[in-house]
Amino acid sequence: MIEPLLPTWRERSPGPKPVPDRLCLQGILFVLYTGIPWQQLPLELGFGSGQTCWRRLERWQETGVFDRLHRILLAELNAAGELDWSRACVDASHVRAKKGGAATVPSPVDRLKTGSKHHLITDGGGIPLKVITTAANVNDVTQTLALVDGVPSVAGRVGHPRKRPEAVLGDKGYDSNPNRHELRRRGILPVISRKGQPDIQGLGGLRYLVEQTFALLHQFKRLAVRWERRLELHDALVSLACGLICWRRLNRPAP
Repeated sequence: MIEPLLPTWRERSPGPKPVPDRLCLQGILFVLYTGIPWQQLPLELGFGSGQTCWRRLERWQETGVFDRLHRILLAELNAAGELDWSRACVDASHVRAKKGGAATVPSPVDRLKTGSKHHLITDGGGIPLKVITTAANVNDVTQTLALVDGVPSVAGRVGHPRKRPEAVLGDKGYDSNPNRHELRRRGILPVISRKGQPDIQGLGGLRYLVEQTFALLHQFKRLAVRWERRLELHDALVSLACGLICWRRLNRPAP
């Protein structure tokens, strides 16, 4: 699925022959799963050097490979009836940023350690639709509309591609009347608890799947702690991880 998305090499490019794309992808996956530093990627595994894999990751991110892969897998899930458009869940999770970089600040929830925040929207079944990385002090409510509008158009069914869920579920961190108005204007029902009032009954039982998806994302050790100073490279690994979660859901054994 990835190979047709990769940019081609010039037939007579100068210099030594590049490491095959498949081996570089395996090296990137090795780093994503284990969290090992790029410079410590073992050469005996045959994936090329860490710098080679890092530069290939940069090249593929520039051409949008991982975002397109994620969209293709979402379409496959949609065609299989695995996407639940009846509702979407939004939430955010803090990650420590060891080396700083773009979109990092002293975190107000981690003793002022440098950190970032992952903002996530999933479908009703916990499948990741969009992730946005911001500085750790960005309020969750400010990213509500960006998450909703960032959901890609998903094909796979007869008719126009779909990108709007019927409802958006959020906790009190997303309480905002202007956002409710904008969601309704988009044809989406806001199901968001209000501050100072009891939680909406049964909301927690529907939203736990977004927490489960965060757990799946942060099982990739390179994402549990942010090491990339450059935001676009960190986002490339996040998009690849979302694609892998979709791939697992698509290929999970029948019950």
